[in-house]
Amino acid sequence: MTHVGFTELRKNPATHFDRVETDRTELVVTRQNHEDLVMLPLAEFESLRETLHLLGTPANARRLTEAMAQRDGAGGTERDLIQP
Repeated sequence: MTHVGFTELRKNPATHFDRVETDRTELVVTRQNHEDLVMLPLAEFESLRETLHLLGTPANARRLTEAMAQRDGAGGTERDLIQP
């Protein structure tokens, strides 16, 4: 996880934005007397929100965990979702 001060970010924002986009990782922005902030690509943020939603209830989390265990064992069948 990379950290950058707000003053440094302000000097050359495009360089930092490009690094976040290219590396697909978060950038922590620090400011004096303020809480740190995180910058990340929108697609990564949306993926995190979807994961939190899917795991948001114990029943759904259990079903997903069981499905992954079945897939990793001998009980699953792999299928293509896109038909030619």
